[in-house]
Amino acid sequence: MVKVDLHVHTEYSPDCLTPCEDLIRWARRRQLDAVAITDHNTIEGALALSATSPIPIIIGEEVRTTRGEIIGLFLREEIPMHLSPSETVRIIHGQGGLVYVPHPMARVRRSALEFGALMQIIDDVDIIETFNARAAFSLDNKRAQELARSYGLPSGAGSDAHQGFEIGHAYVEMPAFTDARSFLESIRRGKVRGRLSSPLVHVGSTYARLAKGLMALTASAR
Repeated sequence: MVKVDLHVHTEYSPDCLTPCEDLIRWARRRQLDAVAITDHNTIEGALALSATSPIPIIIGEEVRTTRGEIIGLFLREEIPMHLSPSETVRIIHGQGGLVYVPHPMARVRRSALEFGALMQIIDDVDIIETFNARAAFSLDNKRAQELARSYGLPSGAGSDAHQGFEIGHAYVEMPAFTDARSFLESIRRGKVRGRLSSPLVHVGSTYARLAKGLMALTASAR
């Protein structure tokens, strides 16, 4: 069995300052066997890290669609933002990737995929995130579990880490896999493990966003 955190961010996300080398250090400390790098609207960090990482890296992207976020896993090419959910799903599957819906029942996340939009693409969803360690309410994760169960979809889990120490707070323990197809088979036999992160982790994300904005403003003024 292997332990895989399916939702992790790096310094390539606008609200994260975690260097790639720190991500690997924390992943090994948490005894993870693989990590999905799912930066916002880019696969640049995932590609860079996969070339040097001592543990397998799943190339992912948390894509902002016109109606909320969808994660693509096992990607080969970056997916443009601001497309419709259905078009985003089509592109993910077109390059052999898997459609992973993060925090589907989150009530206080403006970025979450709208429920109506989720229902429109539900037949093309591969995995539902049933445990997000950054969930504001544990009930949101329970509702996501019920959703996955009612549609017969496998459950995923991710720390949604934006700081190194969050990595591994949630993961799936599953049989080993080699590619997207075997991953999908394995995760159906997996078990979700996790604990909620402190609400204070959101302070770190806000700081990272403000710090990067200030750096960009300073650079443009030069």
